[in-house]
Amino acid sequence: MRVGLGFDVHGTDASRPLLLGGVQVTGAPGLAGHSDADVVCHAVADALLGAAALGDLGQHFPDTDPAFAGMGGLDLLGRVVDMVRGGGHAPASCDLTVVADGPPVAPHRDAIRANLAGALGVDPGAVSVKATRPEGLGLRGDGMGCLAVVTLSEP
Repeated sequence: MRVGLGFDVHGTDASRPLLLGGVQVTGAPGLAGHSDADVVCHAVADALLGAAALGDLGQHFPDTDPAFAGMGGLDLLGRVVDMVRGGGHAPASCDLTVVADGPPVAPHRDAIRANLAGALGVDPGAVSVKATRPEGLGLRGDGMGCLAVVTLSEP
């Protein structure tokens, strides 16, 4: 069994849609980034790369490469899962926490879990999605972050 920790953070960009785990969340500004800025998918992907000792997202998907401009988070996550599987490991579980003042994540939890489970090739029961507010200590409506922990097993 291997364990990986991932973190991603993006500032807001009101001209873009907000995507969390591949789910479009309305009523809140989107996030700025070279790709779709899906902090959930990016944190999970980074955790997978860490668990498999394959580096980090910037190494494999640099924001200086126009080929990755606008890339969807679920597409990126799928590519990372393929890399991890190619290294002889398989995703087993995922636990994540979105850190933001809003919007509420709870109404989208099941859809995010389903998307992540599909991308990881695990049962939705192996994916946990939570959220917390930074309680005035940063990310005061001007951004969003996500922490993710994944476990890998041998297939």
